[in-house]
Amino acid sequence: MGELQNKTALVTGGTSGIGLAVARRFAAEGAHVIVTGRNPEKLAAVAAELGDRVTTVSADVSSPEELDALLASVAERGDTLDVVFANAGGGEFAALEEITWEHFAETFEANVGGTVFTVQKALPFLRAGSSVILTGSNIDVKGSPSFSVYAASKAAIRSFARSWAAELVGRGIRVNAIAPGPIATPGLSALAGAPEQAEALLDGLASGVPMKRLGSPDEIADAVLYLASDRSSYITGSELYVDGGASQI
Repeated sequence: MGELQNKTALVTGGTSGIGLAVARRFAAEGAHVIVTGRNPEKLAAVAAELGDRVTTVSADVSSPEELDALLASVAERGDTLDVVFANAGGGEFAALEEITWEHFAETFEANVGGTVFTVQKALPFLRAGSSVILTGSNIDVKGSPSFSVYAASKAAIRSFARSWAAELVGRGIRVNAIAPGPIATPGLSALAGAPEQAEALLDGLASGVPMKRLGSPDEIADAVLYLASDRSSYITGSELYVDGGASQI
């Protein structure tokens, strides 16, 4: 028996990187996983890999209409939700003098708005004992040149975890945030652009971690599974740093 046997979990942004690792881990632990993404080919690959353990739904979390369609599909299946992993989002580098309104709006619509309305629209499907996990970042307590908009959006995620935990504790719903450090994902490499620049970026990030390496998506999935499972039944409102000590040492 897996830790999520007979449970249903929603994973947004679940077709690559951390989201995909979490979807795989949830499925391996017995959950039926509803995975969202924007790329049809990647969604098809997830469906082929996880088979009857997964339902894939094309959805952009920054679109209220697509979020409505996502949760309508949950209703049509007759599902309740035991776990919501609000993970979809991203960011790009921009120094202060280079920040545009479009850059700001796109980052906050995906990372902040997408998280708010994913959780809001999932609420009717959550029952007592459910777990909501928000993807934050250890950058919410650090200064990072040219990444201030992204960092601010993740600081908002931390605040949501506290406030929603207080708001939903009476319903028996736990809310926590996961705060990864630099993780070896396609999204992290893409921040740099050219392959040679990506190598320099990843090496530089790893050198700033006390453990002197990047984390893996599977290491984040282990931590998310803990927050999703009954092993963390007395934990709510917390932020779990999985960053090789970068924010603590």
